[in-house]
Amino acid sequence: MSAPAPSPTASPPAAAVPDAPRRSLRETSPARRADLASRHPAVFRADLGRRAATIGIAATLLGVYVFGLATLDISWGAVLGGIGRLGEFAVLMLPPSFGTVTKLTFYLSGLAATLAIAFLGTLLAALLALPFGFLAARNVIPNIFAHFAVRRTLDTLRAVDTLIWALIWINVVGLGPFAGILAIMTSDFGALGKLFSEAVEATDAKAVEGVVASGGGHVQSVRFGLFPQVLPVFLSQVLYFFESNTRSATIIGIVGAGGIGASLYEEILVNEWPHVAFLVLMILVTVAVIDQISARLRIAIIGARPA
Repeated sequence: MSAPAPSPTASPPAAAVPDAPRRSLRETSPARRADLASRHPAVFRADLGRRAATIGIAATLLGVYVFGLATLDISWGAVLGGIGRLGEFAVLMLPPSFGTVTKLTFYLSGLAATLAIAFLGTLLAALLALPFGFLAARNVIPNIFAHFAVRRTLDTLRAVDTLIWALIWINVVGLGPFAGILAIMTSDFGALGKLFSEAVEATDAKAVEGVVASGGGHVQSVRFGLFPQVLPVFLSQVLYFFESNTRSATIIGIVGAGGIGASLYEEILVNEWPHVAFLVLMILVTVAVIDQISARLRIAIIGARPA
């Protein structure tokens, strides 16, 4: 004899809907809300101390901001007037023009030099930062004095901006792209070394333990236990720095490190604003293309982010 069919109006058992969403506090009835408030008064009572602290922090930050503006002696009249002049320059830049074919060839040559500066500077920085990233990691070099010395060296290098390094290297090796390469290399050496060391410290120790348990030494544990874990992260960071250094190479070109930045500075000096607009568009398009390429390469290296 077959079991009776369930009634179409019967509600499903609780086990059939184990993931039923809970009703939010806003969806509860006033009576239910009042009951919850009576049973948990601490949750529903306003925390006046926290509110006062939040208001105090916001007021302090606003006061510091106003004090900073007053200390810098900013002329708001000059700011408003500058906004008006900015509109005039925008009109002068239209339409963008490269002038003659000879100038276009010269601009493209400068853009190629900028890309070469960014690429070579980033590559040299990554090659130097690779061993120092491991030396600065606590799980690789447990000696506190060696670790401290390497970390402070990297901090010193990255504390100086790329533009300052460019001015220093120009005085050392002279004007030209080589100074730009050295400037990017020096600045990124410190930054990449720090990022590499943090990536090494965040690795899973089980792979290292497995290599050691198999009879491997300290060098083998780093080579086969740590390096395969951090290599995709290293490559992703280097790609990002190359993209960022394309813009940096443009800026340092203005101070004499070569590349498209030198052409941009010269056109600004002679008030050739259509040419300035064309150079800016060239830089924007180049950075956008590099951004798309590096994004695809990062996805190919480390995989797409989960949705």
